[in-house]
Amino acid sequence: MKFALATALLVGSTAAFTPGFATKSSVLKMSAVGTETYTFTKSEEIFAEAKELMPGGVSSPVRAFKSVGGNPVVFDRVKGAYAWDVDENKYIDYVGTWGPAILGHADDDVLAAVSATMAKGTSFGAPCPLENELAKMVIDAVPSVEMVRFTNSGTEACMGMIRLVRAFTNREKVIKFEGCYHGHADSFLVQAGSGVATLGLPDSPGVPKSATQATYCAEYNNLESVKAIMDANKDEIAAIILEPVVGNSGFIKPDMEFLEGLRKLTEENGALLVFDEVMTGFRVSYGGAQEYFGIKPDVTTMGKVIGGGLPVGAYGGRKEIMEMVAPAGPMYQAGTLSGNPLAMTAGIETLKKLKQEGVHEELERKAKKLVDGICEAAKKHGHAISGDYAGGMFGWYFVEGPVKNFQEAAKSDAEKFGKWHRMMLERGVYLAPSLYEAGFMSMAHTDEDIEKTIAIADEVLSQL
Repeated sequence: MKFALATALLVGSTAAFTPGFATKSSVLKMSAVGTETYTFTKSEEIFAEAKELMPGGVSSPVRAFKSVGGNPVVFDRVKGAYAWDVDENKYIDYVGTWGPAILGHADDDVLAAVSATMAKGTSFGAPCPLENELAKMVIDAVPSVEMVRFTNSGTEACMGMIRLVRAFTNREKVIKFEGCYHGHADSFLVQAGSGVATLGLPDSPGVPKSATQATYCAEYNNLESVKAIMDANKDEIAAIILEPVVGNSGFIKPDMEFLEGLRKLTEENGALLVFDEVMTGFRVSYGGAQEYFGIKPDVTTMGKVIGGGLPVGAYGGRKEIMEMVAPAGPMYQAGTLSGNPLAMTAGIETLKKLKQEGVHEELERKAKKLVDGICEAAKKHGHAISGDYAGGMFGWYFVEGPVKNFQEAAKSDAEKFGKWHRMMLERGVYLAPSLYEAGFMSMAHTDEDIEKTIAIADEVLSQL
């Protein structure tokens, strides 16, 4: 659909993109070309109170909108591809609870299965058959995983992973990459991108030097920077750890030569290759980025999608490595709610749907349509932009591309991004409130949703 036509459809009929949600508590105003824009009275009131109750008013920093200006909207409910805030404003949502909502929010089948399981109890603190079922599905899907340990979050999975690779190799030093985020454990808060970059913090106070002395940072997509560290620390590197598609510096895809080179380097140096697939797992393809790119790591961390919207994480790998984990081996890691029946059920039902033929091809088709449409609109209005996608994951930067690493991502026009984000939000499109975060497509998003988003973006970009 041509942008002008799409915009005309939106402007000509409020119902074209805001059906049935305008109520007395939702105050709408008009943009310069006539599209309805939102106000956020109740959200402002609730967030003002929240700031007196919780640090920054949020339970996770990026939600505070610090890098885009203004205050966050407060959600009331979600369904499918949409979210509604407490002012009854409706949004096309491309955050998807930061990745897990790959089926769409509040999928009916997942909710029904979780409800049935809940009747048996919310947590057992003991083995249950659902753990076996989800474990078999993960092992069947992910090429590198022969055995898996469930946790409660991606951060927890990465904490277990780094202890495991050090225990297995009997080495302490690890290599990570600038702008890659692996949770908030001390060892990883070194040039970590995502929330750290969003807040302008190079690292985090409270992290002792001793916790990061064995963590080395290389440049993403720069194999020579990795080789230099390996050569300077011969036979001392336990693992190379990376996001196989970077989602915490915006969206950065790896060069194939880079991934192939990392695999070769680790094999030659007795180190392990670790893919942090908390974001990419089951999202860029059913078998994750390792299936998408055809590169098999030694250890994989997972989260988000495998919990179907409930708190979950996991790490897995070759059996000989995983048998180091207690109680099979000496490396200790535990969790009270790990493998709880509700998260296992949601994960099982989600993976059943994702395994169906053509799901990820359709997710990628829609992601491509969105990225291409927005990039075309931006260029039409004279904006520098670059964008990319993989499966149901995507992103763009207000900078000439391609963007290959965090330093290039940091050159993106942050001021423009902040204005863009607020103007899209006011018109009913919910995007990640940071230029250092990827976007997520779901099975519930329709072509109409995408065309409306592109039309709204065309209007906004004409005014930036």
